[in-house]
Amino acid sequence: MVAFYLTVLILTCMIWYAGIEGTLRVFVYIDLELRYLGIKFKMWRMRRDLEKKMGYPPQTFTEFLEEYNNDR
Repeated sequence: MVAFYLTVLILTCMIWYAGIEGTLRVFVYIDLELRYLGIKFKMWRMRRDLEKKMGYPPQTFTEFLEEYNNDR
């Protein structure tokens, strides 16, 4: 029950501070970031499969993210 009240309090404070539009934008941003993380994970799996087929040592997901973020 405490978690429910805490969640309602946080949402109420977010709406009070940023309004309904700003609060919805935060949730849309979180949704897009999570979807993008899923896409990056799929890219890593495809790259790892190709590296195995070509005989290269496969990268870990954290190494892939570091390399991907440095290329931007």
